[in-house]
Amino acid sequence: MAFIERNAMQEFIEKAEVLIEALPYIRQFFGKTVVIKYGGAAMLDAELRACTAQDIVLMRYVGMNPIVVHGGGPAINAMLKRLQIKSQFTSQGLRVTDSDTMEIVEMMLAGSVNKDIVNLLNHAGGEAVGLCGKDGRLLYARKVTTDTDEDVGQVGEITNVNTKVLKALYENGMIPVIAPIATDEQGNSWNVNADTAAGDVAAAVEAEKLVFLTDTPGLLRNVDDPESLIHRVHSRSVEELKKQGVIAGGMAPKIDACLKALDFGVRRTHIIDGRVPHSLLLEIFTDKGLGSLVSHDLLDGMEG
Repeated sequence: MAFIERNAMQEFIEKAEVLIEALPYIRQFFGKTVVIKYGGAAMLDAELRACTAQDIVLMRYVGMNPIVVHGGGPAINAMLKRLQIKSQFTSQGLRVTDSDTMEIVEMMLAGSVNKDIVNLLNHAGGEAVGLCGKDGRLLYARKVTTDTDEDVGQVGEITNVNTKVLKALYENGMIPVIAPIATDEQGNSWNVNADTAAGDVAAAVEAEKLVFLTDTPGLLRNVDDPESLIHRVHSRSVEELKKQGVIAGGMAPKIDACLKALDFGVRRTHIIDGRVPHSLLLEIFTDKGLGSLVSHDLLDGMEG
């Protein structure tokens, strides 16, 4: 009986040690805003969905202000296929968004996917509110400019974020959940890359952190080798990494969003593996964290 009690006591001590390790990070980030780009397996796998929702709700209850920006490519692709509308992408990876496609994108992102995430967070004990850029004039955009002559249709780049809407929510304990559908002064709809939107939102609210949940361990020097993870990326090295082909494909808009957020005062940006259960908590509340840290200055202060 005493042996069982000692084992149980050791388990309690280990749990206490985890809480003590988290304490300086809870203190550091209390009252601070963290923008989370939610995508990949963390949105699709049932166990990971539950873990991610718990992480975000816990962040709220320990005094942080999480804002969620989400994508929804698989849901959009499935509906387009169901309706026999062909998915088209430019050479730069942008979804060509004609009027028919825009209708489906808006229906799935601002409707089905957004409300599913809201329900997930509320079920985990939070108070989440779903938004798209049309709500409260949250996101204004114009047609995106590309380096090619390809017509992207209704693909937009954000020109303004109405931070009053977000502050009104998170200052009252709510968790904003944003679908990256923007509008303009004429009331048009614009499909915005979710990674880019997350960076723009983080920059606008001067977030403490911007965190991307992805399906890779982070930025890899060799995409076929998980052990080639680059743990820390200084902003000055980004152009060279692009020339080397290390930053390419879907990683490019994430890194660009990190740089924009950093330029506007966001202190730390992270690209982490959303396939790891509770990856958000591991990144924010532990000494080691995980994934790739992108920053203007990697030497000062706490690296959590």
